[in-house]
Formats: sequence, structure tokens, C-alpha cells
Amino acid sequence: MAASPAYGEDKGGSSSLGEPEYGHDPASGGIFSSDYKRHDDLKEMLDSNKDSLKLEAMKRIVAMIARGKNASDLFPAVVKNVACKNIEVKKLVYVYLVRYAEEQQDLALLSISTFQRGLKDPNQLIRASALRVLSSIRVPIIVPIMMLAIKEAASDMSPYVRKTAAHAIPKLYSLDSDQKDQLIEVIEKLLADKTTLVAGSVVMAFEEVCPERIDLIHKNYRKLCNLLIDVEEWGQVVIINMLTRYARTQFLSPNQNESLLEESTEKAFYGSEEEDAKDAKAEAAPLAKRKPYVMDPDHRLLLRNTKPLLQSRNAAVVMAVAQLYFHLAPKAEVGVIAKALVRLLRSHSEVQYVVLQNVATMSIKRRGMFEPYLKSFYIRSTDPTQIKILKLEVLTNLANETNISTILREFQTYIRSMDKDFVAATIQAIGRCATNIGKVRDTCLNGLVQLLSNRDELVVAESVVVIKKLLQMQPAQHSEIIKHMAKLTDNIQVPMARASILWLIGEYCEHVPKIAPDVLRKMAKSFTNEEDIVKLQVINLAAKLYLTNSKQSKLLTQYVLNLAKYDQNYDIRDRARFIRQLIVPTEKSGALNKYAKKLFLAQKPAPILESSFKDRDHFQLGSLSHLLNAKAVGYQELPDWPDEAPDPSVRNVEVPEWTKCTSREKRKEKVEKPFYSDSEGESGPTESADSEPESVSEESGSSSSSSSSSSSSEEEEEEEDEEEGSGEQSEDKEEEEERPKRKEKEGSRKAAPGSPSEEEEEDGVKKTKKKKASQGRKGRTETSSEEASASESSSSDSESGSEAEAKRRKAPPSSRAGPKEISLLDLDDFTPPPPQPIPSSSIVSTSLVTDLEGLTLTDTSLAPALLSPGLGAMRTYELLHRMAGEGLSVEYCFSRRPFPGDPHMVAVQIHISNNTDAEVKNLRVSEPKLLSGMRIQEFPEIEHLAPGDTASVVMGIDFCDSTQAANFQLCTHTRHFYVSIQPPVGELMAPVFMSENEFKKEQEHLAWPGEGKLTGMSEITEKLTLPEKCRSDHAIVQQVTLAANVGRVPCGAANEYRFAAKTMTSGSLVLITLERREGAAAQLTVNSEKMVIGTMLVKDIVQALAQ
Repeated sequence: MAASPAYGEDKGGSSSLGEPEYGHDPASGGIFSSDYKRHDDLKEMLDSNKDSLKLEAMKRIVAMIARGKNASDLFPAVVKNVACKNIEVKKLVYVYLVRYAEEQQDLALLSISTFQRGLKDPNQLIRASALRVLSSIRVPIIVPIMMLAIKEAASDMSPYVRKTAAHAIPKLYSLDSDQKDQLIEVIEKLLADKTTLVAGSVVMAFEEVCPERIDLIHKNYRKLCNLLIDVEEWGQVVIINMLTRYARTQFLSPNQNESLLEESTEKAFYGSEEEDAKDAKAEAAPLAKRKPYVMDPDHRLLLRNTKPLLQSRNAAVVMAVAQLYFHLAPKAEVGVIAKALVRLLRSHSEVQYVVLQNVATMSIKRRGMFEPYLKSFYIRSTDPTQIKILKLEVLTNLANETNISTILREFQTYIRSMDKDFVAATIQAIGRCATNIGKVRDTCLNGLVQLLSNRDELVVAESVVVIKKLLQMQPAQHSEIIKHMAKLTDNIQVPMARASILWLIGEYCEHVPKIAPDVLRKMAKSFTNEEDIVKLQVINLAAKLYLTNSKQSKLLTQYVLNLAKYDQNYDIRDRARFIRQLIVPTEKSGALNKYAKKLFLAQKPAPILESSFKDRDHFQLGSLSHLLNAKAVGYQELPDWPDEAPDPSVRNVEVPEWTKCTSREKRKEKVEKPFYSDSEGESGPTESADSEPESVSEESGSSSSSSSSSSSSEEEEEEEDEEEGSGEQSEDKEEEEERPKRKEKEGSRKAAPGSPSEEEEEDGVKKTKKKKASQGRKGRTETSSEEASASESSSSDSESGSEAEAKRRKAPPSSRAGPKEISLLDLDDFTPPPPQPIPSSSIVSTSLVTDLEGLTLTDTSLAPALLSPGLGAMRTYELLHRMAGEGLSVEYCFSRRPFPGDPHMVAVQIHISNNTDAEVKNLRVSEPKLLSGMRIQEFPEIEHLAPGDTASVVMGIDFCDSTQAANFQLCTHTRHFYVSIQPPVGELMAPVFMSENEFKKEQEHLAWPGEGKLTGMSEITEKLTLPEKCRSDHAIVQQVTLAANVGRVPCGAANEYRFAAKTMTSGSLVLITLERREGAAAQLTVNSEKMVIGTMLVKDIVQALAQ
């Protein structure tokens, strides 16, 4: 080949003159060995007849490329070996050609026939490499050859070659967009592929070439959802992002009915005077608005199949699932993503930055989701500045009346940081907290005023700017602060701070009439040396003083305006001319002069301090556009939800094909489609615990394959949990193991011995269990619990209609059995089965009924006497007023009795009165909107409530040790009412009975918690004065037990009262000690790990004792 020596002579020209030749890479030792000679050695090896030498040469060349060195001058020597018989050499040649084919296109074209032959090679790696090289040659003349190669590769037997064909599609499209129609045909064909290897690549090609053609996705939607768990990680990211956009076009918004119902409720309430008009509106309202929302099964399939990926090791996958849930899931279910996102905050700072950007956006709309993880957003001294500022943003978004004291204490520490940008951001965050939460405004203002004496000028300057914004809200109350700031003009040199002080003095000059002219005098003296922004505010101050106090400031104003008239900056000259004409009356000034006061001294609205992330959620979360807050190239807008759901039958095309191919697929590609089916979620090992006594032995025995698989999955989950290092898992595990046992006991006591429908259903479930066990396990059974919880949540979503409600009541307990184990992500999601009513004596033996009645009698007789001050003293709260409920009035009280079925729930007794003339039907709870971790157990539906009648029901709520309200809808057959139950802190606990010694031991343990914890953090002390009527033993005990659900602890001392309780959800101890001192003085001490609960409890008890 003639090109090779000529090329060598050209390169070696400099060495013939005897000059030293340097390599391209300084580290290559080019002084001692020239590039020419080293590459000449490689060329000789490539020209050799021995495959071993060629292989060695290719290895060295590929190693050079890997180290970033330029090997393009070897292209002619390498390309002729593309026809080599040795497969190992051929593979490395193709690796080289993929890298350099685009640069050396002319030489690559000479070997195009060899590449075409490579497409027919029996080795799949060679076929794929040949196609990759072919698609890397960016020459329009070979487009037809590339098109033909891609079409052939799309039908190849090897999934790896089909994957390469999918990768080649965007390359060809960028080279020649006229080929789009043919490429769409290939994409359609590859989308029907059932292998996980191809799925991610073809969806990427679909996104690049024809993202608008969602009709191609319809028939492959369910398949993509089911394959998702097994696709490689980057394929998962692409598929999830595509399915997010697809779901926004094909399904209804799961939260749409909230806004519709709110609108209709308001209209009905305010339009009650014109009854005829209201009736007409109600008849004209479309039926869709009245229908309760039922989630499409395909929508639920997507949410259920993506949820396990929140445990992925890849941060991009977790982020993709989080954005999918945020954009697609019902509000009640979005909370599951919080734990996964908080886990990502332990990653590298780059990952943290992206995650925090998204959390900052989410926390504006879904604040409750991240509140339990507040401490995860505390700032470490090692965090980079941008991470610190983002964490500040999140903390500010999460601030509410409950946690503001903790957050402000944290901010107080941050102000001492050496990082000035971070300190400035902290001061702004304090300002935002003061704006949003009125009760801490004065505290924040006082704290910022104290910062004005700080040595650091930047801190002072930032404080001045924030104080200026806060003072605008209530200036009359803070004239002292304005005076204090006026004195700072001599010391502060930062232009923005000086300008803010001058604006404040000018705006509120009537509050400081003596100081304002003096400030103007000082500023006039230094006017020429000030920055432009300060000069403009000096002119404004002069104008305002001229209008309000012209005697003292007339000459000063003229002097300032004359100085400004000849200033270098044209903005200042312009402003001076404009103000002179406006405020100084002349013949030319005309009518404007009359309105000067209105223009300058008009009331100005207080600034609204908002988050910079407020409007970012219109960009898809996790996208580059969201990160930059600007539309990036190639960004596809997130579609709005449709008003009416498109036809769901378009996705049914593939169903018959699945059923035919299932067994073959499982043999060939091990894609187990039933892994995510609803039946598996219900066929857990605890399913028959309620109905069959033999199930205990069947579960523990080795004969049941499903039980063995579940036990192995338990072991796997335990290992995973230990790796993640979450300390809560062992407790959750024990609790979950106890739950099936409790269900067995309840089942044997409550369930009917065998109605035919139950037996048929159980048989069906057992058959599916046997089938699944025989199909072989791939270690995937660990997510069966996840499936069960997902199927429960899906059923709860779709059961808001009256038919679904009836089905749920008729369903046997076995079909609603909870999962045996819960994964990390399911803890927030898990809802226990509804409490079953005690059956009549015809089902259970009379002796057992008597025993049960005896037990409940003893429990209930103990409860009011020991735990509460008596039912007569129970406080009742209004849930729904008679006017708002259109004749239906609802009250509730906390009965302080254990809630049947779940010890973590607070029992809430609800009294419903029908004050209308008509019968109320189908009274029920619907669409609970709960914060992350909270759960609700609805009361059974009241089918009829006659006019004038009253009904009393009990519902259970797990408030998750929080005083946040549980929001839900109270529905009748015609209306929906939005209501909320907010518990006093004293109702979040249950009494604990202990001896005096036990009490002292626990109190000592809480007061001195040991290593790693601060002493005094779990003890709150308050001094109080007891009124006369509350000094007897009986009165004190009564008031304390009325304020909180606590049990009294015996005490030897005459002047001490002790009480103990534990929180309902976490079981944390709460110890109360009231010590009487001389006269009416007393001291109240509360010991509890839960600081917030302790603080609120002290406040409530002090209030109760003062009454």
C-alpha cells in the first residue's frame, strides 16, 4: 500500500535534519524515542503474517486510545486488517475504527465492502461492531447502505445486534432527516421486541426521532412497564421519562376532583339564596364532575412497577422515579419518594446538588412529604457553598409554626460561619421565615437588629436589606429600629445597605421627623463620592423631605439637585431634572406639581419574599431545563392532563399475544410477567391465615413452595436492610412477624367457617401460587410485599364509588390479608386491613361470645376509670357545622379507648346528626389527604340516616406522633364535604402504668441519655402558679388527665404528682412530674425523647391548670 511509506516520509521529515522530535504527549518520553519510529514498529507488526503480532499491536494501539493519546496516523495500517480471519484481532480493529472512522472518512469508505461482509459474520459481536463502524462514517453518500444495514440488523437473531441497530437509528436520522418515515417503521418493529436488552435503546431512538408518535407506545405500554425492572439502569431512566410524558397524555389527573369539588362546594354554599338557580346548575353540571375518580389500571401498573426502582443503586434511576411519582401519583402516595431522595443526599456533592434542586421545587407544593426528614437537610461545615444554599432553601420551604423554633436555632448557628455568601443567604432565609410565619416576625426582626452590631460589614449590609423588607409590613411599630439604622449611615459602606437605609428614612420620614433632615445633610456632604445606587436614593430622600418638611430641607434639596445635575451618570442627571420639575412649582411645571405628594408618598405594597424555585415545576423534574431554569435544546414540554380520558382499549392489542407467548418467553428470556400481577400481591404466605387452621402447618412446612420462596426472600431482604444500615428495620420486622399471628387468632375467632365464595377464591389463589412456584424463582419474591401494598393502595383509590364500596364490604378477610414483610419504601405506604365487626352468635359459639364480651367489658370498664377523667368530661370538637353541611352536623371526640385492629391508631368517636327533612344515604369517608406516614381507618358506611336521627361511629387515625391535621372528605349520596381532624397533643399518647422505682429509673435515663446525646434535650421545665380552685389533689389530677391521656404513677411524696404515657405511633415514653412548692407556686417537668411533643404538652397542661 503506497500511502503508508509516503505518510512515513512526511512525518519523518524533521528527523532527517538531525533535530530531536517530540511526541504529542509530553508524558510519552518523546525526547528519547520519536513518534515515527515507535509507530513504525507498530505498522510492521500489523503488516506481519502472524496473528499473534497483529493482536499484540492492536492491544497496544487500543491501550494508547484508552490513555487519551492520538493514534489516528495508524488508520491506514489498521484498516487493512479489517478482513483478518482472527476474531480477536477483528474485534479490536472494529473498536479502533469506531473511534476514528468519523475523522478518516475517505479511508474508511475504501473498506466499506468489508464492513458489509462483517454484517453477515456468524459472530454477533462482529456483526454489531460492523454496524457501529458503518453508522460512524458520517458521509451522506452511504445513507442507503446504512438504512439497509439497520433494517437487516433489526431482524437479527441476536438481541445485542438489535440493540446496536437501535443505537444506529439516531445517528442516521441526524445525518439525513428525510429517512424519518423508514426509521419509524424500524422503531415500531424494535418496540415490539420482548428482550430487556433492546428496550432502553429503542426508546432512546424513539425519543430522538419521533417523540410525538405516542401511538407507537400504546400497544407496547404494558410490556415496557413489566420489563422495566430488568432493563439496564440507563435504559430505565429513558423509559421512565418517556412513560411520564405518555401517562400525562393518556390518563386523567389523580388529583383533579379536589379542585372540582371545592369549586362546586363553594358555589352551592354561596348560592343558597337562589335555590332554583342552584338546582338548575346541579342538573347542568356534567356527570364526570360528580363521578368519584377511579384510577386507570394501566396508570396504577406504571406506579406499581416503578416503585421498587426507588431502591436502585443508580441515583439517576431514583431521580427518574421520583419525578414520575411527583408528576403522576395521587397526593396521598407521593410521600414514598421522600425517603429515597433523602438517601441520595449521602452521595457525592454533584448528585446532592441535582437532588436538592428537585427537593427544593417539590417542597414548595408538597411540604409535608419532607417534614419527617428535616434533620437530613441540616448543613454540615464540609458542604460546598452551593449545597449549603440549596439546603437553606429547603429548610425555609419546610418551615411552619411547629418547627420554626428549631429552624431558627439552626440558622443562628449558620450566621457564625466563615462563608460570607452562605451567611448572606441565611439572613435572607430568616427574612423569608419572618414573612411567611407571622408569629416569629418580631423575634426575627430583633435578631436581625442585633446583627447590625456585627463586626462583619457584609453581615450588617445583608441584615439592613432584609430589615427594610420586614419593616415595610408594619413600619409604625418600629420607629426605634429606623432611628437605630439611621445612625449606621456613618459606618456602613456597602452601597446596597446605604441605599436601603436612605429609602427607609425617606419612606417613613414622618416617623423620624428630626433625624431625616440630618441624614440628608450628611449625605449631601458626601454626595459626589457615593455609588450611583446611593445617589439615586439621596435624590429620592431629598424630594420626599421637600414635600413633607420644606422649611428645613428646601436649601438642602436644591443643593443636592444641583450636584446631581452635573453628575457623570446620565440616569442621575435625568432623575434630578425630572424631580426638580415635579416638586418645585414653576410656570412650566403645569398640573403635575399638584400630584407630587401622591406620586412620592403613595402607599407601597410590602414586598413578597418568595422562593426562587416557586415556578420551576412547569419544567419536568430531573431535566436539565429544570436545573438551569431555562428551556434547554431538545427539551420536550410536559403535557397537561387531558380533560377526558382517551380510549384505554388502544393498549389492549398485545394481550392475546402475551398469553400465547408467556411460557416460551419464560424459558428463553426469563421475563416473568406475573411478577407484577395483582394475583401475586394477594397470594402472600399469610393469605389463608383467616380461613384455614391447617395454614399454620402449611406455611411452616417445606411442602409449600411459596412459603419457602418467601422465607428466602425474607433472608435476602434482611441482608439488604443490614447493608443499608437502617436501625428501624429489626423492629418493623418483628412487628410484621407478629401481625400474621394476630390475624390467625382473629381469623379463627371471627371468620365464617366456609362460605362457597371464600373457598372458591382461596382455591383460585392457591392454584396461582403453585403455578408461580413451579415457574422457578429468580430471587424476586422479596417484592411480593411491595406488590401487596401497592395493590391495596390501588384498590383504595378505585373504591370510592358505591359499587366498589359494596364489594369491599363483601370481600372475605383472606383476600385483604396484609403482606408478611414490608420493604423500606413500603413503610409509609402500608395500611392495615379494616377492623372486622364482631360476628353474631350464629357464627361463633355462644361460650366464646360470652368470653369475648367479658373481656371487652373489663377493658372498657378499666379504660375510663384509669385513663381518662370520664366520658362526661370529654371535649367535643366540631367537624362540620349545620350551616356548612346543609343540615348535616358532625362532632367528634377522642374516646381514649384502644382502637380495635391497630394499637398505633387513635380512636376518634364521631357523632353525626341529620337536621334536614330528607333521608341522608351512603355516609362514608373518601379521599383522605394525609401527610407522609399518617394512616386512616375509615368507619363503615352508614347506608341510611333518617331525618332527626343521630348516628355514632368510630374511626382510627395514626397521626404519626404529629399534631398535623388529617384531611378527608365526608361524602353522602349527593354531596362531598372537606373536613379535617386535628388532635391536641395530649391525645397522641396512651397511658402507661408503672411503679415509682420504674418511673425514677426511666426519668433518670431520659435526663442523662448517655454518649452522643446532649443532656437536658429531653427535659422541659416550666414554673407556674396554681389558682385557688386547682390546689386540691383531686382538681390537679383531673385537670392533668383532662389535658392529656396519661396514667397516674403512685408517689411517696405528698407534694408531688407523677403521670406516665407513651406516644401511640413510636411508643416513646412521656413522663410528667408536677411538684408543689410554697404557697401557690409549682413546677412542671416533662421528660420525653420527642422534644416537640414535650414542649406542646407543657403548654397544654399549664393552660389546663390555670383555668
